[in-house]
Amino acid sequence: MKFRVVCRKLYDYVRYDLKEIAFPSSLPDPPHIKKRPKLTWHDRWCIFKEATRLYGASWVRDIGPDLRPNDYKKAAEDDEELLNGRPGSDNGKKGKSSEPSVLEDLAVAARGGAEMLKPALRRIYMARASTYTDAMKNFVETYQEGLKDELQEKAADGDGGRQQPQQCDEATKKPPPPPPSS
Repeated sequence: MKFRVVCRKLYDYVRYDLKEIAFPSSLPDPPHIKKRPKLTWHDRWCIFKEATRLYGASWVRDIGPDLRPNDYKKAAEDDEELLNGRPGSDNGKKGKSSEPSVLEDLAVAARGGAEMLKPALRRIYMARASTYTDAMKNFVETYQEGLKDELQEKAADGDGGRQQPQQCDEATKKPPPPPPSS
């Protein structure tokens, strides 16, 4: 009887436990997760085409003038027309600046790796910090000007600061009537 029990336990160990130890299964998904349906071959093909199109478009920005001479010729012609004062053909690039946007700058830096990303992030941080500093300086200056104006108004009223002027006093003051027209 004991031999059968030992054999059964050994068999169960090999069948269930050893398999789990050698090839562990992943944790089951939480109950709120819904599994996505399998994609059809047509859907997979459409996704593959879109992914390759986007990948190719991302490389177009990195290709130099040797491989895309026509685009650079058009840009050079537009620059010449602007210098000569002739209106150039509007190719839908109205209002575009030659400087890349922050997002484009980060995308190019991210492709270059961490060494290229650090200076780009530092530029963004410094630009935001200087903008914040300028805004704070502007706020402090205008606050001081407003405070100075209020103190001058109180001194001109001759109250000596005993009473605070009410806001409705300014609203009840009527502007002088317009001069009679002749």
